[in-house]
Amino acid sequence: MRLGLFISAALAAAAVVSAPVAAQVADGPSRTFTARDLFGLRTAGDPQVRPDGGAIAYVRTTYDIMTDAGRRSIWLVDPVTAAQSPLVAEDSSSMTPRWSPDGSRLAYVVAVPGGPPQLHVRWMASGRSARVATLEQAPNDIAWSPDGRTLAFTMLTPDEPRPLGPPLRKPEGAKWAEPLQVIDRITYRADGQGYLKPGYRHIFVVSADGGSPRQITFGKFDNGGPISFAADGRSVLFATNRADNWERDPQESELYRVSITDGTLTRLTNRVGPDFAPAVSPDGSKIAYIGYDDQRRRGYENQRLHVMDRDGGNVRVLTAGLDRSVGDPQWSPDGRAVYVSYDDKGVTKVARVGLDGRMETVATGVGGASLDRPYSGGQFSVGRGGVVAFTQSTPEQPAEVAVARGGKTQRLTRLNDDLFAGKTLARVEHLPTVSSHDRKPIDAWIALPPNFDPSKKYPLILEIHGGPFAAYGPSFSTDVQLYAQAGYVVVYSNPRGSTSYGEAFANEIDRNYPSHDYDDLMSVVDAAIAKGYVDPQRLYVTGGSGGGALTAWIVGKTDRFRAAATQKPVINWTSQVLTVDGYTFMAQYWFGKMPWEDPQGYWARSPLSLVGNVRTPTLVVVGAEDYRTPPSESEQYFQALQLRGVPTALVRVPGASHGGLTARPSQSAAKAQAILAWFERYR
Repeated sequence: MRLGLFISAALAAAAVVSAPVAAQVADGPSRTFTARDLFGLRTAGDPQVRPDGGAIAYVRTTYDIMTDAGRRSIWLVDPVTAAQSPLVAEDSSSMTPRWSPDGSRLAYVVAVPGGPPQLHVRWMASGRSARVATLEQAPNDIAWSPDGRTLAFTMLTPDEPRPLGPPLRKPEGAKWAEPLQVIDRITYRADGQGYLKPGYRHIFVVSADGGSPRQITFGKFDNGGPISFAADGRSVLFATNRADNWERDPQESELYRVSITDGTLTRLTNRVGPDFAPAVSPDGSKIAYIGYDDQRRRGYENQRLHVMDRDGGNVRVLTAGLDRSVGDPQWSPDGRAVYVSYDDKGVTKVARVGLDGRMETVATGVGGASLDRPYSGGQFSVGRGGVVAFTQSTPEQPAEVAVARGGKTQRLTRLNDDLFAGKTLARVEHLPTVSSHDRKPIDAWIALPPNFDPSKKYPLILEIHGGPFAAYGPSFSTDVQLYAQAGYVVVYSNPRGSTSYGEAFANEIDRNYPSHDYDDLMSVVDAAIAKGYVDPQRLYVTGGSGGGALTAWIVGKTDRFRAAATQKPVINWTSQVLTVDGYTFMAQYWFGKMPWEDPQGYWARSPLSLVGNVRTPTLVVVGAEDYRTPPSESEQYFQALQLRGVPTALVRVPGASHGGLTARPSQSAAKAQAILAWFERYR
């Protein structure tokens, strides 16, 4: 195989730095956002309000240009003065801050080089910290008991696979090959983790003053978080599926209570569909949780907020009138309401939901830690007096810590002000669109290059989100900024199938994807052209995951784009379903039939079925360790395009997973520059 068929992301970036960028390097600091600026970005995440509302702990992520990796540290910020101080800023990464009920201590996790992350507690009055246990696996889903004496968490318990045949006896000193790997679990690999360690996730408790962790759940089942202590501290609530076929039913879970003294289990919910994220009210009389009925097995269902009595009775839905998904339920300190997050038309918000179902939005503009593309998302927590701390993002600002109270919002951190000082970023504007298919309204946003001149004509990049059940919004995006800095107008949108517009809109693509989302995207491009400053002869298209599948679908449908870059795409639905990490979910919920039961249905929705029409030069990009849309999907498309003589190249990002394609700044920069170089070749 000729080496020239492959282009590494790093080499592609180094080979084609555009002339304007090179000039900026020579002349001094750039006045626009550049690929090197990815190393200077800082983001805030996981803000945790101290119970009295007097301080906020949050995780600050920075990037080390020498190690090409992110480093996390825990900081404190005053919600009134915005004064900051580092709390846990060790050489290793620290994360997951969780306040004790009285606010006197903070539990957190430290990632130890060469070993599993460890659970620590910091005594705030003395400023001293201690590791509370020596753990063999990483702790997750940390929860304090109401009296502050005990910590609960989930952790993997190893389970050796059953051997097939007796092992051979190895002579002393012999150097043999590694033993066979025997896999019999249904779920055996996951994107970002690779091949999973054999075992099951269980709940443990340990003294908050330090001690030996004690396992309180058992069996060949996974027990999921978040978890929550009962008000008396004698039991822990969690979600699990304990049916015999639990691994084949990925959307099923029920709420259970487990005694921390003797491991007695009590089942609290019982229906078809997932119930999860239990949160116990301050007085212990009620349990809030998230769930939905899954009778129809559709591609998308709204997650709804439920409340029930402590014994599982008197269940009621509090957000039945909200045609949006909600998540992360947190009780108000007075127990009169539950706070939740929800996405609305691409914007993440926080709402206070009373026990009578009345809903009040208390924070908007919540933004997540995703940097490369403008996905909706974010985190929040609640303190006394209705103080809500949350991560806030705008198109010009990565996630910062903000606080909302009394109807007012205050931004507390300004982590990137120094980096952005003197720089002109792309300006992002809302671009409402109407679909040519059925006149449905389609939300879109358009990013204008720095120093934009409306009298000029600019090339355009259509950027498509993945999921497909996800949403873009007015959030910061390094890809959008880098594309715009290179002189492109960038347009991105939420075509049918996107979340945050209700169940009906999302399920337009249920067992019908790709379909008229193609028409929506073409309508968005037409709306951008109608602005008058886009050159209709210089159109380009890219997208990742579901957006990669749609990119390949688009070039099989039309020749209007000069070049395309399909990132981590689905190309052949039969091979995708049979190699994806979540194969039990995808076959059931996106198709309803197995590939051998409906081969034509799978083929009709595969971009590979349209490859005979493709004439657009198309770059293919994938992470070498992608288990969500495995590299075999990208390789199929690359080789099919080669067989047809269509200009193409394959970019493999070494060591990158599906979700971590741009986790390392150098690879994020190189990927974006490779795409720009490909587009420049056909500009």
